[in-house]
Amino acid sequence: MAKTVSSADCFSRLIALLVTFILRLSTPLDRPLVSALLSCFGPFLSQVGQTMLNRSKRVPADTPERHNKRLRAIEASTGPIYAMPSHYPAGDFVEWHSHSRPQLLYARTGVVMVTSTQGRWMVPPEHALWIPAGIEHSVDILGEVNMLSVYVAQDALPAFPNVARVVAITDLARALIVEAAAPRPDGASTGRIDLIMPLLLDVISTLPDRSLGLPFPEEPRLAALCSRFLAKPSPHLVIDDWARELSMSRRTFTRAFHRETGLSLSIWRQQACLFAALPRLAGGEPVTSVALDLGYESIAAFTTMFKRMLGVAPRAYFGGRASAQ
Repeated sequence: MAKTVSSADCFSRLIALLVTFILRLSTPLDRPLVSALLSCFGPFLSQVGQTMLNRSKRVPADTPERHNKRLRAIEASTGPIYAMPSHYPAGDFVEWHSHSRPQLLYARTGVVMVTSTQGRWMVPPEHALWIPAGIEHSVDILGEVNMLSVYVAQDALPAFPNVARVVAITDLARALIVEAAAPRPDGASTGRIDLIMPLLLDVISTLPDRSLGLPFPEEPRLAALCSRFLAKPSPHLVIDDWARELSMSRRTFTRAFHRETGLSLSIWRQQACLFAALPRLAGGEPVTSVALDLGYESIAAFTTMFKRMLGVAPRAYFGGRASAQ
């Protein structure tokens, strides 16, 4: 009996062939196309691939009117913090936009992928992404997502880094954000929220960083190599192979890659593998199957990489929800 191939699989294979063709011709690759290709790649994001395949057939998570209304509310806010809850069904997306206030995007449930001109970030459950003011970004929704967003006045945290970064949400931060985003009737007393705001600002400034960003090179040939790697992440990437493909010495390639991404190829590879693993582990897939699918020879090797990057083993990271079998 012939093997059935899904439309998403066909789409992924078609994109992989396209990237290989582009690489061989060394044709310049625009960043918007890179972003589109990335959103489609990889068995680890089959849901994203299906999302991108159907994007032209569906309506964005917010209609233009509703999206603009939300943006106007953010811009019109006058306090140090403006917080709001939002819910997105699986497969939705938020179009490219920016706001004048920095945003703490907290994924309470589900996983989101944020793309900007600075790179791409995975935001799994109980994590948040700090998005500086004025940064154009879009959001892909992976699974059903309940999101809480905190928009901070620029002068409220003047010393905070002006770069996007993923942070872990502590128990105290969660309680404060939930309270700040809770709906309040018109005319209700602001006494409680006035007490919360200073503490929330202090807590946001101390949230621990997590290595869940994936900077992407602008140089077309490096971008094509990275796109191809994301189609099939592997722990066995060899620097010399990539340097040879670009007719560079190992030293020249290493410098070029670090200049484009700010990371060594080894660290970039590990973070790409984390991007591959996190949505699947968050969805309840066994650690064993995820590790073997990514090319790791054992659970121990995968767990070692995971702990090196995130500080804890997969089961501890997901609060015991990741299965070992």
